[in-house]
Amino acid sequence: MTALTSTPDGVDVVRTPRPGGGAVEAARPPLLVLDPLERFLDDVGIPAGELAWRRIGDGQANVTYELRRGGQRVVLRRGPRPPFPPSAHDMVREARVVAAVGTAGVPVPAVRAVCPDDAVVGAPFYLMELVEGEVVTGRLPDGFDGSGDRAALVHAAVDALADLHAVPLEGDVAALGRPDGYLDRQVRRFAQLWPLNTRRSVPLVESLAERLAATRPEGERAAVVHGDYRLGNLMFAAPERVAAILDWEMATLGDPLADLGYLVATYSAPGSAPTPMDLTPVTTGPGFPSRADLVDRYAARTGADVTALPWYEALALWKSAIFCEAMYSRWLDGQRPDDDFAPALADGVPALAEAAAHALHRHERGSR
Repeated sequence: MTALTSTPDGVDVVRTPRPGGGAVEAARPPLLVLDPLERFLDDVGIPAGELAWRRIGDGQANVTYELRRGGQRVVLRRGPRPPFPPSAHDMVREARVVAAVGTAGVPVPAVRAVCPDDAVVGAPFYLMELVEGEVVTGRLPDGFDGSGDRAALVHAAVDALADLHAVPLEGDVAALGRPDGYLDRQVRRFAQLWPLNTRRSVPLVESLAERLAATRPEGERAAVVHGDYRLGNLMFAAPERVAAILDWEMATLGDPLADLGYLVATYSAPGSAPTPMDLTPVTTGPGFPSRADLVDRYAARTGADVTALPWYEALALWKSAIFCEAMYSRWLDGQRPDDDFAPALADGVPALAEAAAHALHRHERGSR
């Protein structure tokens, strides 16, 4: 875990945006600019004192820092370095989503303050309470490997998803999106993004758009859809209890099976073809439930018809290929020079397309 520091590095963290402070001379825009950030903390009631920070999380896009000042600990979440599409990485909207689902009883960090002004740290951001817990991706934390803990961990994740999809669509939650036509919009929107995101030809990505549109299921009931629901976006207080669901940038109202398909597609399983979306390699170990076990538990909890789930897995993998291609193109353009994830996407994006095609073939032949 990265240690806290109170010393600017002149690259990611600088003292001032004025000439001589490091932001102007930097080859890339900084992620934190301390002087205006401290004034913002003053304005929102964070007690005075020496400011310390550390970067947390494993996200490939948005950036998260723990901040400590005056005996308080908060989390700052902002978008990545520009340039990026105007509608992407909307932290002001994400803060509104987090506040709305939190009011509805979903386990999320409490939002402390929102800053829509990109003049403070270079991008809009929000502050939230720090939640204590463990994030599980590549290894099991201490205390999470007792008898039954592996199954309990996965069951807790599935149950938290089922509970999210049971949230009533009323009040502030009802304003989070338009559920009608959700699946059609997803296919159409990502098909339009592909030519904008790529510098090369991957014909399978384009043909998948047509096949997904032609085979689209009727869809389940409307629910809050997280959009990036995976083990790595959950914080566990214990193996059997989810303390917080994180990273709500893509949340909206839509078909809840899109979340289940994404969870299954990003859940690493022994013997499956590797892709860049194998984001929980720990789950290939003994004692973890299978992907089919996840689906069966969700169906039992919700009563959902999961017959068409392979289509939703295909959608998740195909969308992942398209947003991973955007990362790869930004790396090719020199916009992600320190990124050690993007170079592997040269082969990783075609692998995602192949995995999506395989899942869609299962759907077309009527097998889970």
